[in-house]
Amino acid sequence: MTDVSQSLPILLMWAAFGYLLGSIPFGMVVTRLFGLGNLREIGSGNIGTTNVLRTGSKPAAVATLFLDGGKGAVAVLIARCIAGNDAAQIAGLMAFIGHCYPIWLRFKGGKGVATFLGLMLALAWPVGIACCLTWLVTALVSRISSMSALFAASSSTIWMVVLGYGDIFLLGIVMTLLIFWRHRENITRIKAGTEPKIGKK
Repeated sequence: MTDVSQSLPILLMWAAFGYLLGSIPFGMVVTRLFGLGNLREIGSGNIGTTNVLRTGSKPAAVATLFLDGGKGAVAVLIARCIAGNDAAQIAGLMAFIGHCYPIWLRFKGGKGVATFLGLMLALAWPVGIACCLTWLVTALVSRISSMSALFAASSSTIWMVVLGYGDIFLLGIVMTLLIFWRHRENITRIKAGTEPKIGKK
């Protein structure tokens, strides 16, 4: 008997839900609420946590981090509770894509790191914690946010195998490739030694 909750129309509905939730540009909302101006005209113009930190407001950056991570986690948790793990993976992936390519900003969004970490914590918390620790250790050593993101993403599939979450391995590969694609300019600057350090305005 076919599980209605896993049928194609239902999964597409969860994909749309995840994408629309992920598309909410919390970085821009937070900087407006804090009176920090237009985030598109600050630093790199990116809508993520690192660029919000360049405004000089750590509270705004923390708020953006939790909100961007939270939308990935919420997408996963709601979809899993109602429709199961397949729907959770699809909703989480689409929340990640929504953050990177939001319809509200003409598909010019962030790089997806906080949303990636948030959805991983909700989908497989041991893997999520391992990725967060990988990010933190790399950040402490390199002081480069983009390098930390690349290491965290690269390690995700390794942690999935080591910690016994092979069922989300394909999702991990897709998100890792997308994070590398979104950071292609950062990779060029890292190689050139010109990538800004964390906290630099």
